[in-house]
Amino acid sequence: MTEHTRCVVVGGGPAGMVAGLILARAGVEVTVLEKHADFLRDFRGDTVHPSTLTLLDELGLGEKFHAIPHSKLKEAGFPTQDGGLMKLADLSLLNVPHPYIAMIPQWDLLNLLAESAQKEPTFTLRLETEMTGLLRSRGRVTGVRYRTADGTEGELESDLVIAADGRWSLARRSAGLEPREFDCPFDVWWFRLSRHDDEVGSMLMPRMNHRRFAVPLPRNGYYQIAYLAPKGEDLRAAGIEAFRRNVVEVCPEFADRVDELETMDDIKFLDVRLNRLHRWHADGLLCIGDAAHAMSPVGGVGINLAVQDAVAAATLLADPLLRGPASGDDLAKVRTRRLLPTIAVQTLQRLLHRAVMRPVMSGRRDGPPPQLIALFARFPKLAYIPARLLGLGFRPEHAPAFARRAMEPAGKK
Repeated sequence: MTEHTRCVVVGGGPAGMVAGLILARAGVEVTVLEKHADFLRDFRGDTVHPSTLTLLDELGLGEKFHAIPHSKLKEAGFPTQDGGLMKLADLSLLNVPHPYIAMIPQWDLLNLLAESAQKEPTFTLRLETEMTGLLRSRGRVTGVRYRTADGTEGELESDLVIAADGRWSLARRSAGLEPREFDCPFDVWWFRLSRHDDEVGSMLMPRMNHRRFAVPLPRNGYYQIAYLAPKGEDLRAAGIEAFRRNVVEVCPEFADRVDELETMDDIKFLDVRLNRLHRWHADGLLCIGDAAHAMSPVGGVGINLAVQDAVAAATLLADPLLRGPASGDDLAKVRTRRLLPTIAVQTLQRLLHRAVMRPVMSGRRDGPPPQLIALFARFPKLAYIPARLLGLGFRPEHAPAFARRAMEPAGKK
């Protein structure tokens, strides 16, 4: 069975859904393939940054988004060894409509985007449809092969394939594109613990103690916690009791609830990668988001960057796709626009790995460099700079005029 569409987006994550929505609002026939039956999975990336919140407003989805229960992070800082606090970033200093990071289950965001996109006559979302390979003709990518949950196989021809299928992108590998890997000293073990009613807070505050590093994220009714361990260290081998002790060592306030972790199956492992493609496209295929550049979880900016890639790609490629296949020059423009912000964020992350994470995990220090603490204590307004980078990035993208809509009321379907 062979079908045709103008653009195939592989992957129904934030980048894929935003790209599909914006292209459909331009009138481009676009099909998003998502291998799962729904979006209800245990996502790790549940941060929605100020630039993405502004984008949702521009797309007319702001009120609906804010009606979904979520928590807000307004500051980020480090506890110091003398019992004080170093405020690294203060998002309230940003001159934007929503000066905070919204913490929301990613499936709620994806459902919102899907609901809006499916109102467009040129948009199709195919769930339980997994890409299995690329179609090619005369050296050009001309579509994808796919398989559905019932085993049906087919071909979907297209003028463009957008690879938005994450850091282990099959579309990228099938096109022969290999990223350059950068050193990353840690992996992340994610878990959740209950949050008491009297525990309130809007600050992201990593904890460091005796070679241990954890980042509790306050959510509605629970904490989502990232425990950082040296790259390659298998914490499963030591067992759940040892893991609980490590958690209490770095976060003693959780001693009264760490038994909620019954087995190591309650902890999800993330193999952290930091990499970047030199070339983001092949003839007929474009990589965006983690498929083009896997980010460290430091700052939680991966989703933000992926969404901005999607906005740039859809904005730059809508007109070419309405006329026919996008040329190599058209595809290269996306990388040209998004490369500097990507390099800048990855460079910052690599510096933080070297200056904070690696010294903590080697036992040389239990916090940020003393010079950095002294600098921010003397000049507190410096907290604007990390907030700007964390909340907006180096080149925030905005919805193109053709994709903007009046705000839809929260109760409207």
